[in-house]
Amino acid sequence: MTNLFISLYIKWFFLLTPFFVLSVFLSMTEEMDKGAQHRLAIRTTTAVLVISLVLYFAGNPIFSTLGITLDGFRVGSGALLFLSAVSLVSGKRQRPEPDDDADVAVVPLAMPITVGPATIGTLLILGAELSSTEDKLTGAGALVCACLSVGVILFSASSLKRVIGRMGLNVLTKITGLVLSAMAAQIAFTGVRNFLS
Repeated sequence: MTNLFISLYIKWFFLLTPFFVLSVFLSMTEEMDKGAQHRLAIRTTTAVLVISLVLYFAGNPIFSTLGITLDGFRVGSGALLFLSAVSLVSGKRQRPEPDDDADVAVVPLAMPITVGPATIGTLLILGAELSSTEDKLTGAGALVCACLSVGVILFSASSLKRVIGRMGLNVLTKITGLVLSAMAAQIAFTGVRNFLS
């Protein structure tokens, strides 16, 4: 269980693209004082946590309702995740502009910046792959810890900016993209292999 928890935690953490989220968070909160930044970080973390847990537990019901096989969704989601990884590595990932009447903690910070289309698909797949109740709860615990880790990063945004700098954030974002590209290849390969067999 410990190995499963650590493995899933690392996957969830990189899947949430924390360093890209941090760079967007910093650009959106430049004119805020530290208290307002902290409140926004807490609201964003709460929204990410709720959205992620709903998607995590909704995988099997959605697949059965739509009549989509898990392996078919693996291939599609793997391709989408790979495109997301390429955009992170190339530095061309889009930063959606917030709506005037929306809470920026939910839109766009929580969704689609932190939990984007590729993340949604991967959450559905990894949630559906864990069949036993014990594994499912372990995965949920790892997901909660990953979301809280992202929250800590956002809460410490100003301090991290001084320590890492913009160049450091760009490097960490590109490393995240490389990890996600490997995850995408593994997910898509598993789907193709299971489909052919």
